[in-house]
Amino acid sequence: MANATAAERVASAEIYQGLACQRLTLPCGDTVLVALQGAHVLSWVSQGRERLFLSPNNLWDGQSAIRGGVPVCFPQFNQRGTLPKHGFARNMVWQVGDAVVTQDRVSIDFSLSTNAETLAIWQQAFVAQLRVVLAPAQLTITLTVNNTEADNTADSDLYFSGALHTYLAVDDIDLTELRGLGGRPEWDAVADVHGLADEALYFDGEFDRVYDASANPLHLQDGTSTLQIEQSPSWANSVVWNPGKGKCAALADMPAHGFARMLCVEAAQVFEPISIPAGGQWVGWQRLTVS
Repeated sequence: MANATAAERVASAEIYQGLACQRLTLPCGDTVLVALQGAHVLSWVSQGRERLFLSPNNLWDGQSAIRGGVPVCFPQFNQRGTLPKHGFARNMVWQVGDAVVTQDRVSIDFSLSTNAETLAIWQQAFVAQLRVVLAPAQLTITLTVNNTEADNTADSDLYFSGALHTYLAVDDIDLTELRGLGGRPEWDAVADVHGLADEALYFDGEFDRVYDASANPLHLQDGTSTLQIEQSPSWANSVVWNPGKGKCAALADMPAHGFARMLCVEAAQVFEPISIPAGGQWVGWQRLTVS
């Protein structure tokens, strides 16, 4: 079968909650849904189970940030800078390319580049690309950032922070544990204390911690299945977050008990910005595997 025909068979455009999306579907039944707003992965179903948490309380107005799935935080993490919280990429419409089928997997690229809106708040020439690769029992998301400044001077370097802010679905946060960060430097943002991570992390109340990333995979166990989480070494940090009952109730775009069904495990760059020289490129990925 010709590649174009195969791509047409596994990729389709659809509208979800009023937003233009692309859906990829494999013969095994695994599927991923990506909104053009933010190149935002909204859903990943593998082995018959939804693996991502998506809040039912989103506004879906095409402008507000979407709570859940995999937001692309770029070019700023949280409020660590002068840009809007978590940057502007998650609120803008990305361009979509053609799906590509290779053996048992399918990929699709989304891109965002310098435009009048970005230049109004960030004086930087860039092209960002998000590649979503769906394989049986596996989802890989890769962010590529290109500095398209023409002049290679000290002032032309591109500096950014950010994250793949992945919201993972869990059956019950009280029965959930995350392993693989044991001994890694840890900053507890809730208590504002530094230490070393326990081998197993458990979640009772608000949890917001930044870790030096581990070279080894993390394993999320929620009582019914295990998810392996990997990230490229180009991300310096891993962020683990759950708002807990109190903070969740105060979030307008979250149901009151949404905290019990999700855990964010993010590939991130929090403290030290990444620097890309003019004409240079940076690549960072996160891979989720059902095990």
